[in-house]
Formats: sequence, structure tokens, C-alpha cells
Amino acid sequence: MTRFKSTLTIQDVARATGVSVSTVSRVLNDKGDVAPDTYKKVQRVIEELGYTSSLAAKSMRSRKTNVIGLVMRDVKSSFNVQVIRGVDRAVEQLGYDLIIYSSKNRGGQAQAAWEQRQISRLNGSLVDGIIISTPTASTFSTAFPLIAIDSQNQSVDFPTVTATNRIGALAAVEYLISLGHRRIGFIGGRSDLESAVRRLQGYKDGLQQANIDIDPDLITSGDFSRKAGFKCAQQLLSLPRRPTAIFAANDESAIGTIEAAREAGLAVPRNLSVIGFDNIPEVSYMSPALTTIDQSIDSMGQIATERLIELIQGKPLTNTLYKAPTRLIIRGSCEAVVH
Repeated sequence: MTRFKSTLTIQDVARATGVSVSTVSRVLNDKGDVAPDTYKKVQRVIEELGYTSSLAAKSMRSRKTNVIGLVMRDVKSSFNVQVIRGVDRAVEQLGYDLIIYSSKNRGGQAQAAWEQRQISRLNGSLVDGIIISTPTASTFSTAFPLIAIDSQNQSVDFPTVTATNRIGALAAVEYLISLGHRRIGFIGGRSDLESAVRRLQGYKDGLQQANIDIDPDLITSGDFSRKAGFKCAQQLLSLPRRPTAIFAANDESAIGTIEAAREAGLAVPRNLSVIGFDNIPEVSYMSPALTTIDQSIDSMGQIATERLIELIQGKPLTNTLYKAPTRLIIRGSCEAVVH
């Protein structure tokens, strides 16, 4: 019967190599004071035994792991995929490694409690600092650096990276108005996020600047999901006077809107113009390709990582709120309305 040895230790490596534990430790930490032949021998034994040093043990020894933690609701969402790309690009450039923790999208207080538990678990053990994407919780107990991407509000006690959400939403509405649309529906996002609040404000400001009355019936509450976008669009399209255009607060909701329009027998953009927000990669391949507001999501991930590492290195931040610019991307899902 094959017996499997318990977890390998640095002492096992030292015995197998015939050197001291301190010598193995210097090799593991890539110190330059080990003879080349000894260094190669220790490395060969490490590979043969499959030994890896514990991040927690490394942290206790040096107070550094060179690892960044990334906590998020759902790694499958298009937004978070782009965040991961930006974070990964930054950690590679700056010589760090990355650990990703994801939940099962519990929602509400359960989600907030999960986020707080993960931050406490990672704090000072496995990682040198933490990035949390679209957090539900507004406070965290941590002595180590933490930075958020798209937090609940701008008054939290940790640095935040977000986009110019109101400006982007305003540009979307101004573009639809320039095409002659006056009855513009709106599908909102997660009401607990500052970004969703600011996009709704941009929608309202755009209408008011054009002297168009705000109709409460044209404003629906989604949650940034495709499913919610579909349901909200159905609600808007069932109105006695349906909108000629719909601005969805993110691209996933916009995709759901187009699906609802087609189910209702409406062609996009001939019968309904649709505009989104995010500029996730897949919307450029749709038919028609989605007009949207680009918010440089991967850049937000990169900025958050760069600022976090500055904090880890003890450098002061010039401010605690960083805004990525937004811009209108015109494709094929909108056209001029015929009055």
C-alpha cells in the first residue's frame, strides 16, 4: 500500500540535499550568498520533492509575501474579467503574484459579511495588500493596505478607483437626443453602488439640459445583470407609449434589452435604439454591434494595483479617489428617430 508523506518541510529539503536549513532558506529567498553548485543542487531537490514554501510562514518571517489579494463577487462577469486582466498586467509588471477570492454572489448583508470575512482572513497572512471589486460592505477591519474598485460611495475610509460615471451617462443621453430621441428609457444598476447612482444622475441631467421632462415610468431598477435588463426592458416596452430608445446602465443589461426587444418583434436599431455602458469586449461582435460608453475597466484594475503597491511600499497617496475617463463608442445599435 502506497503511503503519502505529510506536507514537506524545509527540514526535509535540507536533509535530502545535505545542507543546512538556513542554506535552503537563502535559496528559497533567492539570496546571492550561496555557492552556484549548491544553489543548483538545492533547486533540483526542491523540484524533485515538489516542495513549496508556505506563504503564511514566509509572511511571519519577513512580513512580506509579494502577493496581492483580489476579492470579487463573480469571476465570470464581464466586468470582473476585465478587472482581472488589468490587475494581472500590473502585478506581472511590478513583480507580484495574485490570489483571487470569489463568492457565490450572495447579495445584501450576506455578501457584505462574506467580503469582511475574506478581508480578515487574508489580512496580514497570505497577502501584502488587497483589492476588492464592487464591494457591498462599506467598512473593513484590516491593518494592511486595501483599495476598492467601484465602491458603495465616495466617503468610505479606503482608497477607491471608479469611472467618470455621471459624465459618461450624460454623453450617452446627449447622443440619443442628438438623434432625435425624446422618450428615452433607463435601466439602472445595483442601487448600492455609487456608479449606478451617478449614471442615473447623468441620465436625468441629460434630459433636463435638453428641457425634456423626466418621466418616472421610463426609469426602471435593474442590478447590472442580463436577466434584470431583459425584465426591465419588457416593462418599458409594455408601456402605452413605449420609448424609442433605452439607455442601459451597463452592457449586460443592454444585451438583455436587445433580447427583450427581439422577443417583442422589434428590430434594433430600426424600432428601438439601445446604448450600454462598460464596453466589454463581446459587445463589439454583436449584430448590431452595441453603442456604449467605454470606462476602461482593465485600466481601473491596473490603477488600483499600482496604487495598492505604492501603499504596500509605504508611499503616500496624493488622493484617495481615482477616476478613469469615459468616452462614447458609436457602433450600430442606435439610429435617428423618425417623427
